[in-house]
Amino acid sequence: MRVLIITGKLASGTVREAVSASSHEIHVHVVNTPIAAFLTPRRIVSEIRNINFSDGAPDMIIVPGLIPKDVKVVWDETGIPAYKGPTDAADLPIVLDMLDELELSTRKPADRLIEEEQRRRALQFIEDFENDAEKRKELLERDENILIGNLPVGRDFPMRVLAEVANAPLLLKEGKLRERIEYFIRSGADMIDLGMLAGEDNSDLLPEILETARSAAPDVPLSVDSLNPPEIEAAVDCGVDMILSLDLGNYREVLGSLRKNSVPAVILPTDYSEGWVPETVEERVEALEKLKGKCRGIDVIADPVLDPVNSRSIVESVMACRMYTERNPDPVFFGVGNVTELLDADSTGANALLAGFGMELGVSILFTPEESGKALGSVHELSVASKMMFLAKNRGSVPKDLGINLVLFKDKRKPSTIVEEISVPTIEAEGGMKFVRDRCGSFKIMVENGRIKAVLYDKTEPVIAFTSDSAKRLYEEIINRKLVSRLEHAAYLGAELQKAEIAMRTGKGYVQDFELFERSALFENGQRN
Repeated sequence: MRVLIITGKLASGTVREAVSASSHEIHVHVVNTPIAAFLTPRRIVSEIRNINFSDGAPDMIIVPGLIPKDVKVVWDETGIPAYKGPTDAADLPIVLDMLDELELSTRKPADRLIEEEQRRRALQFIEDFENDAEKRKELLERDENILIGNLPVGRDFPMRVLAEVANAPLLLKEGKLRERIEYFIRSGADMIDLGMLAGEDNSDLLPEILETARSAAPDVPLSVDSLNPPEIEAAVDCGVDMILSLDLGNYREVLGSLRKNSVPAVILPTDYSEGWVPETVEERVEALEKLKGKCRGIDVIADPVLDPVNSRSIVESVMACRMYTERNPDPVFFGVGNVTELLDADSTGANALLAGFGMELGVSILFTPEESGKALGSVHELSVASKMMFLAKNRGSVPKDLGINLVLFKDKRKPSTIVEEISVPTIEAEGGMKFVRDRCGSFKIMVENGRIKAVLYDKTEPVIAFTSDSAKRLYEEIINRKLVSRLEHAAYLGAELQKAEIAMRTGKGYVQDFELFERSALFENGQRN
C-alpha cells in the first residue's frame, strides 16, 4: 500500500526512523512548521495540493494523531482517504503493521483505536469462555473445579475475586452494609465475603446480614468469614454459599451441617483453638491435607495462608501454595490483602504481581479487603489483573499487550521526546503576587461521592454550589456566570479544580491548597536514580 505521512519538522526524524522497516511504500512529507500538532486540516489540504505525485497518488494519507480537529475535510478535498495516525510517532510501526485489519478514523488517534480493538477482543474472549455452557459443564467434571453458588471456581476458570466486607455486623447496624456491597460489585467482585467480628458471637444478626447482602447482590455467591461454630451454623442455615473458614480446631462442630447443606468451605492449616500454627512449609501442607481428609463430603478450597512481606515469610507461604497445588487438585485460596494492606506501596502493581503469582500457582480465589487508603481500589485492580492473567495463560504469553492493563500512573511506552529549539529569553519563574480578594467571592473546592464540588462564598456565607466530574465543565460554568473577576483567581481556580479531578480519578485525598503528591526523596534536586 502507498501511504503518505504528513508531519512537522521536529518529528520528521522520528517519523522517518519509525517507518523505515515498513513493508508498505511510505512517503513522508514534512510541512514547514516545527510542531505537527499545530497543523490544521486546511493547511494539510494546501500542502497535499502542492505535492507532485509523479508515480501516482497514495492509497492513504496519515496525519498526526494530535491534531485536535476531524480530518475528514482532507479526504473530502483531496479525494484520498485520510486518517489520524498515533499520538506518538514512535507507535507508527504498530499502526502500519495493522493497516489491513484496523479501521482507522478521521477523529480518533490510531493508537486509541488499537487499544480499543485489543480491549474489545480481550473482553470478548473472556465473555465467550464464560458463556460456553458445554465447556463449563465439561470443566466442572474435573476435580480441579467446583461450583460456589452458581459460579464455577477452579484452575480452569479465571481467578475469582472475593471482596471482604469487613465488620459486617457493625455496617449492618450503621445502615452501610448494602452500600459497601454494591461498591464492591461495581468494582468487579465475583464473590462477597461478610466478615464477622473476632471474639464476638453475632449469630442472631446473620439472617439480616445475609438478607441484606442477597438483596444487594442477588446473583453473586456469598461467604461468611468466621471461625466461630455458632456463626457458621447460623450462616449455613441461612443459605450461605461458602464458609470462610474451617481449621483443625472447629471443623468437628460444623462439618455435619456443611455436608447436609452441601456448602463448600475454605480450610486453614491451623488450630486456633489450641493456639497452633504451622512453622514450616511441610507443616502447612500436611495440616491442610489432614483437614481435607477429615472434610470428605464437602468441597474444600485450601488456604495455605499468604504471609505479609517479612512477617514470617512470604516466600515460604508461596512455596507452601506450590507444594499443595502440585499434590492436590482442589481450588486454592490466595489472601492477597494480607500483603497489600501491610505494604507501604500503591496497591496496583502489587495486586497485578500477586495475581501473576496466583495464576502460576494454580490459585482459584483472590481475596482482599480495602481497609487502608493505599489499598483502595484493590477489588477493581484484582478484577482486571485476573482477566489479564487468564488471557496470558490462554495465549501462552507474558501479561503484556493484552488489550487490558493496570498501567495507571505511568505510560506503557516511553514517549518520543521532541525538543523544540527556540531562541527567546528563558526566565526562571519565581512567582509571588500580593493577594487581593476577588470581589465576586471565594470558592471552597472539595471531592464528594465521586464528584467535584465548588461552593462560592461571599465572605463567610455560601451563595451557590456547582458540581461535576469534570474540572473543565466547572470552570467554564463559573466563567460563563461571571463569578471570577481577577486573572490570578481564575488561574488558581483552574489549577485547584484540575487537582480535584485528578484526586477524584486516582482515589487520592483532596485538600484545597495542599499538594496531591509528595515528591520522592529519589527525585529531590532534579536528580533521578
